[in-house]
Amino acid sequence: MLDEKVQTGKSGAKAAPGPMPKRALDWTLRVWRPAGTIVAIGLALLLTWHVINGKNGLSVWQQKRLEDQQLRKEIDELQQENGRLRQHVERLKSDPDAIEHEAREKLHYAKPGEVIYTLPAQPTLQAQPAGAGK
Repeated sequence: MLDEKVQTGKSGAKAAPGPMPKRALDWTLRVWRPAGTIVAIGLALLLTWHVINGKNGLSVWQQKRLEDQQLRKEIDELQQENGRLRQHVERLKSDPDAIEHEAREKLHYAKPGEVIYTLPAQPTLQAQPAGAGK
């Protein structure tokens, strides 16, 4: 710039640069653009990180989307089960055969002269340790 010219005295020695405020201004002008660029890049990186990992960022959005899909599936299953149970209640209200079937199955009712046999539950086979059979 203008003050960068070196002034030489009678003895050929270089004179001191201009006053301190002028040197600070020159330094600020030289550093301003690179510093501004670094700050802008830093802010852009911070904004990018916030968009991805922030409170309502993309990762949280994806988790909420998966949770929404699971809850919708659960709602559909519950609505189907609710419909089946309503049909069962309607049959029990109107169909005597359904009432009889339910009484025989759950309450073990029998008609006169009938005998009900109940079989024991099948035993579950337990896995034996390797050396237990000797």
